[in-house]
Amino acid sequence: MGLQTLLWGPPPALLFWVQALWIASFALLGLCVGAGRLAPWISGSLSGLVSIVSLTAIIDFTGRTESPYFVTLISVPLLLAMFTPDSSASTLVGLVAMVSAVVGLNVRAGVSPQVLLPQVVTYVLIGSIGLYGGRTYRKLAQAERVAQEERLRALEQLAESERVRRQAETERAEVERLVLVGQLASGVAHEVNNPLAFVKSNLHYLDKELEGVLSPEKAELRELLSETRQGVLRIQQIVMDLRRFARPAPEPEEQGCAQEAMEEAQRMAAMRLHGRGEVVLEVASELPPVRLGQRYLVQVLLNLLLNAADSVEEVVPPRPPRILMRAKRTREGVRLEVEDNGTGIPQHVLPRLFEPFFTTKPPGKGTGLGLALCREYVARVGGTLSAENRPEGGARLILSLGEVSEGSTSLA
Repeated sequence: MGLQTLLWGPPPALLFWVQALWIASFALLGLCVGAGRLAPWISGSLSGLVSIVSLTAIIDFTGRTESPYFVTLISVPLLLAMFTPDSSASTLVGLVAMVSAVVGLNVRAGVSPQVLLPQVVTYVLIGSIGLYGGRTYRKLAQAERVAQEERLRALEQLAESERVRRQAETERAEVERLVLVGQLASGVAHEVNNPLAFVKSNLHYLDKELEGVLSPEKAELRELLSETRQGVLRIQQIVMDLRRFARPAPEPEEQGCAQEAMEEAQRMAAMRLHGRGEVVLEVASELPPVRLGQRYLVQVLLNLLLNAADSVEEVVPPRPPRILMRAKRTREGVRLEVEDNGTGIPQHVLPRLFEPFFTTKPPGKGTGLGLALCREYVARVGGTLSAENRPEGGARLILSLGEVSEGSTSLA
């Protein structure tokens, strides 16, 4: 008795030490959980055990079954079921520990088995309710998670469907617009071409009749006729572009030779450059025939070369134009590139570069049909035509064409 008084003091001091150890145990468990050293169900089980052991000690010191704290033992499994619903193990451990503590306290208090048994059954039922509640919560939480995941998947599928629908609508509208443009081009070309031929013929007749008749003072009249003739030629070029735009697709059996088309386009572009720049060819050996007729292939490459030449001429300060044409074989067929050392393509222009009637050239210099025609010819045979800017400056246009199957060998 003297040693107990020396160590613990009176019963209030003993209760203080029990409570202090209880708090210290919870603090240690909190540190372990925060450091990730304990699984949630282990920390829950240890918390329940520490609470029940501490409560049992306090109840034993304060009257056992007559203690005002006795009923708090029942709440431990329920609290565990409430705060650790994802694990039934901690609730089960708390239930077993609670029943054991109740039995032990009643035995120490001298309670008869006839009185103890109904209490134990009642407490087991209460703990079972906690277990059932935790299990029900887990099922509901799992069902909620599954439903939330299903909702998210449904929303993603809906968003994807909406994106596909909008893309299809955009493509359909683009096709309809191109059909209308083609119909308009065909009608305009038909209606304008005949009167244009009369105007051109009459201008030629006037020029021939006035030759040698006009005095030097009337030289201005000859200049007016020349300007009018240039305007007519300009209109004729636009009509030709419109007719090509509305022309039916190339025959599927047509094919072309990339190297020959590049060399022909190079010769034709050299006249446009007037020796002020160079067009360099880099052609891989043994290129297969491509699925685009030779005349269409030359027309596409020439158009790309002329656009590159115009881009280089706009550089300030001026520098000698240098245009590179490259051809190489790929897994899909043949890839042709036309790149220049010009100013490049503005970012806001890239998305609209191949739209019909869109041009960045000054009025009277471009119709906006050249690149649109090129992409139309290429798309009709399953190829692609795209544009990008080079990191070192200038633009690069990329033409990808499929190779012709071995069954066909004739060139268009």
